[in-house]
Amino acid sequence: MDMAPWRGKRSLGLTSLTVAASGLLASLIGVAFAVLLWAIADANSSVSDRRASRTALVEAGTMEQLLLDLETGQRGFVITGREDFLDPWPAARERLPSASRRFTGSATSPAQRRAAERIARDVASFLHAYSEPLVAMVRRGDPAAAGLERTAEGKRRVDALRARFDAYMADERAQLARRTDAAGTNSRQAVLTAALGLAASLALVAVFTVLQHRAVVRPVRGAAAAAQELAGGDLSVRVPPSSVAEIGALGTSFNTMAASLQDSRRRIMESTEAVHRRTARDLHDGAQQRLVSLMIELRLARELIPGTQAPALDLLDQSIDNAQTAVNELRELASGIYPLVLTVKGLVAAVKDLAARCPVPTVVESANERRISPTVESNAYFVVAEAVTNAVKHAKASRIDVCVDFGEMLRIKVSDDGIGGVGKASAGSGMTGLAERVAAFDGRVTIDSPAGGGTTLLIRIPIPA
Repeated sequence: MDMAPWRGKRSLGLTSLTVAASGLLASLIGVAFAVLLWAIADANSSVSDRRASRTALVEAGTMEQLLLDLETGQRGFVITGREDFLDPWPAARERLPSASRRFTGSATSPAQRRAAERIARDVASFLHAYSEPLVAMVRRGDPAAAGLERTAEGKRRVDALRARFDAYMADERAQLARRTDAAGTNSRQAVLTAALGLAASLALVAVFTVLQHRAVVRPVRGAAAAAQELAGGDLSVRVPPSSVAEIGALGTSFNTMAASLQDSRRRIMESTEAVHRRTARDLHDGAQQRLVSLMIELRLARELIPGTQAPALDLLDQSIDNAQTAVNELRELASGIYPLVLTVKGLVAAVKDLAARCPVPTVVESANERRISPTVESNAYFVVAEAVTNAVKHAKASRIDVCVDFGEMLRIKVSDDGIGGVGKASAGSGMTGLAERVAAFDGRVTIDSPAGGGTTLLIRIPIPA
């Protein structure tokens, strides 16, 4: 697999990716908590403001009640002249200074404080400039105290002050309503903002989890699966590149190791194939030819011995038979090491020769036949030989079909009508060796073997250009 396009790309380190995502998540959570704290503080402030407004209203009511007590007491005293009707007046007079301080101190805004101070001054003025002189006049028995003009003046002053109290309390109630509405709006906005922050945090956690799964978990699982396949003998397996620096470095190291192992296996198999070819050639050209020459010489010697020498003739006949047997066995041995027909005529001819010697009827078909690399030819031949041998030994087959197709890649299909049920777990060392042969040349082997439905092996090997 070509890794060049990925080398120019800058990989993001796993540490920096985790730190960036964690920092962003912490920022969002911090913002969400800050908004919540602001909402809590705003709610507390609103509660305090509403409590202050209620206190101001209570103090204004108290102040107004004292004014009414002053006015009621003095009016009863003026009308009746009896001291018992004046009882509310001295009590209100005594409480008025402290009530005035509480009233002005409870104002919730500068404007309300100014209004409260004016009201307090006017109430004090009512007491000192009107009520106290009026009570003193009644006590002296001054008839002017019960005059219409003075009584009307007191009513006018009280009505004016009560109107100002009403205006003051109306403003305070309106301010309380505005604060309540603002607090409710701010609370809803704060809750909404906090909810959005929490949702964004959850979304970021989900996105980070997905990215972590895609960038780390999935590549690591893929690397583990690739390592398992590599341990099983499939040296063509590769780990896809990753944008995460550490995972990418792991994949690069794995692919380099797998490619090195594959190259080493290919070189070993090429060397082994060359040794087999040379050994078969040496057997054919050396020992086999000498045995053939010996057999011919023995036959010539037999013809030279007179017929009266029966024991010698029997010994020569036995020697000739033994020499022929040795030639046949040596020819079979050489064919098993490296068949001569494979070198001379190619893969299809060698497979047909193998089929002719197979004890189970074997049919060979071919397509796009041509000569390819001798190393690939020899390994493909021995793969077919191993598959046919397995079918003969274990499949209990009555027929074997072999199809060899030289297309863009070499495709070989070996099928039998045997008992089936072959899988990776039950394939045995023969199938493992077959897969290793194919994997050494970037090829793959797939097995389709349903129980009772026969076995089909599909071998795909790339053909070098």
